[in-house]
Amino acid sequence: MAKVSALTLSSMTLEALRVHLLGRAGPLPPGVAAALAQDARGGARVLLRTLEAQRAEERAETRRLARLLSYEREAQALGHVHIAGVDEAGMAPLAGPVVAGAAILPDGFRPRGLDDSKKVDPALREKLALEIRTHAIAWAVGTATVEEIDQINIYHAGLLAMRRAVEALSVRPDFLLVDARRVPGVAMPQRGIIKGDALSLSIAAASILAKTHRDALLVDLDRSHPGYGFAQHKGYPTPEHLERLERLGACVIHRRTFAPVRRALALKAPGAQQELFAKERG
Repeated sequence: MAKVSALTLSSMTLEALRVHLLGRAGPLPPGVAAALAQDARGGARVLLRTLEAQRAEERAETRRLARLLSYEREAQALGHVHIAGVDEAGMAPLAGPVVAGAAILPDGFRPRGLDDSKKVDPALREKLALEIRTHAIAWAVGTATVEEIDQINIYHAGLLAMRRAVEALSVRPDFLLVDARRVPGVAMPQRGIIKGDALSLSIAAASILAKTHRDALLVDLDRSHPGYGFAQHKGYPTPEHLERLERLGACVIHRRTFAPVRRALALKAPGAQQELFAKERG
């Protein structure tokens, strides 16, 4: 792209720059900031402030993503090459399976906005999931069914889904970074990290895979089990879901060992179970 000078910034160019900046349409030609700084028009000064703010934001995002690689760097320093992040989604809902994701990311892969899936809006989650699936060295999801949740409890079902995700990877990892827990039944070394989905890029990627896959499953299940609003609340115990559960009764994808579902079925509690996990509330 040709370098921009102060003399070439016309009103039309200012409007084009405004559209470009607001749309975050990629790099600008060299010299834009210098040309705007020399332009006395009010519109040019506004654009310069916008450009400077965006560049500051990009620098902060670059630093944030670099910090999210600290656990990966520690594992690499120990000689590990294929480091997989592992996380689950769907521990708290009253319906549907629990899903886990696993991802081995290549060096240099730092997609903007990658974070704990609960902090990312749905549109960006879908975009990030596509980037991860496209560029990851290996990725996979694993699930545990409603029946398994009711048989072995939600905590152990989450671990089962994690193990299945790790075992489904096309490249065998030699180290695991896991959100808050340790995956049972796998041979490779691992490290559990409290709030790992907000502290590790690999775990954040796994959380995005798990969340988007589970959300898509619940949209499909909404079609086969209409009336409950699964496509909207994804099975979480929202007021809308609780009202429909009480009015319609439970369906086959409801977790029968969870208290609101037991009440809807007028079943006695089969035993104590931790039903809602603080990490997924809200």
